[in-house]
Amino acid sequence: MHSRLSTTFRTSTPPPSWNSDSSARMSARELSNRAKTGESSPAVPIRILGIDPGLRVTGFGLVDRAGQQVIYVSSGVIRTPDAALPERLKAILDSLNRVIAEHRPDQVAVEKVFVNVNPASTLLLGQARGAAICAAVSCRLPVSEYTALQVKQAVVGKGHAAKEQVQQMVRRLLALPGDPSADAADALACAICHAHGGQGLGQLVTAGYRMRNGRLV
Repeated sequence: MHSRLSTTFRTSTPPPSWNSDSSARMSARELSNRAKTGESSPAVPIRILGIDPGLRVTGFGLVDRAGQQVIYVSSGVIRTPDAALPERLKAILDSLNRVIAEHRPDQVAVEKVFVNVNPASTLLLGQARGAAICAAVSCRLPVSEYTALQVKQAVVGKGHAAKEQVQQMVRRLLALPGDPSADAADALACAICHAHGGQGLGQLVTAGYRMRNGRLV
């Protein structure tokens, strides 16, 4: 049995100076040399992988941050096979390893587990989240964690926003051609939250909008 990894939108093409290959990004030595000569340094992009863990469906989303800009790279979902728990966890681990190998992120942001009324479901979700974190740390990537409330507050401006509102704001912020799937949108929102320090972005970008029937207008 194999997991299914589907991409929501095609990877965007970055400007020529934004090489997604981490080996081609500006080195610390080059930055130091620019500082000594007084030469201004361009914003060095940082690639962030956001992950919304789930045992059946895990969302992932990648963005580049350069200065105050956040640019969409790619997103999608990992669907695990209808199999025993160890096989599902392996599918999450293997699929995220492929995503990391292809897109080479610099940092990873993972949504924390929400403790619900069903302890068994919470435990299973926690194990899926553990597999996602293992994929990151096995590639020596730093991992940051955010609660769903923190992510929604940062992206939408309110901590109890509905999933549809998160999808709409992710589409607006990243100039996507349509709303990403709920799982991919949550992962992208987690990456956006991390890119802006975990707070404040939603309050700025929603300043000119109003809520009508649960939608931003």
